[in-house]
Amino acid sequence: MTNLRLTLACGPYDRTQALRDGTIRPEGIDLNYLTLQPAEIFWRMLQFKEFDASEMSLSNYTTLVSGGRSPFVAIPVFPSRVFRHGYFFIHAGKRINTPADLKGKRGGVPEYSMTAAVYMRGLLQHEYGVKPSDVEWVQGRAPRLRHALPSDVRLTQAPAGTELGDLLERGEIDFMMTANNPISFRRGAPNVRRLFPDYRAAEQDYYRRTNIYPIMHTVVIRRDIVERDPWVAMSLYKALCVAKEHCYRLLLETGSPKASFAWLQPMIEEEQAIIGADWYPYGIEQNRASIEALLQYTHEQGLSERRLKIEELFVPSTMRDIPLSEGQLV
Repeated sequence: MTNLRLTLACGPYDRTQALRDGTIRPEGIDLNYLTLQPAEIFWRMLQFKEFDASEMSLSNYTTLVSGGRSPFVAIPVFPSRVFRHGYFFIHAGKRINTPADLKGKRGGVPEYSMTAAVYMRGLLQHEYGVKPSDVEWVQGRAPRLRHALPSDVRLTQAPAGTELGDLLERGEIDFMMTANNPISFRRGAPNVRRLFPDYRAAEQDYYRRTNIYPIMHTVVIRRDIVERDPWVAMSLYKALCVAKEHCYRLLLETGSPKASFAWLQPMIEEEQAIIGADWYPYGIEQNRASIEALLQYTHEQGLSERRLKIEELFVPSTMRDIPLSEGQLV
């Protein structure tokens, strides 16, 4: 039998490189790996379903599932995850010294429904008592998925062609939370600062207390493909897990470092000491707290029709951890 030919659209990650270059091949699949930036992938997949499988915004996918209209099903692979404390930025002249000072302020967000913003609003509410309704929100771009928001959420669109970082620098918004460092901060604007100057320590403390390591993206497969060939989900899941393990083996050869960092070894050792030997985990159990938090926040923030269960997100066969080191060799 000939292999099934599938296209996966995903970012250029070290943990997926073995799939990109063909070192790892999914069983029964000839994989065409399209290397694209996530924003483009999400738009093309959500609007036009262009790919057989793709990286996908976890919050957008949750919204689709909650409405019973998802044309995709997910596997518990998380190609992008980032702690978010380091991505709150404030205008230095707005008398913002603590997160609680964001109450009553005007805050910018690239897209209200993006996963980073969902986790960050959850962080503000549950750690610092700042609810979404306590802020006047300015959105930088049109949403990928349109969804009615709670009546107490004040959200306006930024003027066309404006950059939220410029609005922050000029004081037209008081703070912003974003997925990447704003351009004004990168060019050294003196009045644009981080809300959490020592964000690394704040993030490590947060993880130790909550076990939440925010997940930005998962991997989805078109539902019609999984319904026709159910084995595809497990084949792709196993291949992505093995590709990550391959990446780990390379990174752990720190005597001849495969990543361009002077202190790669202590960085890995620190992350393993805090997170575990599998410091960028896939699967359900190591990620349960992080996924449950996202499901709670999307419901609280009015982005999901109801409070979903984890089991509703992922293909059932992929819900248990795979003991890759056990079993018979075929």
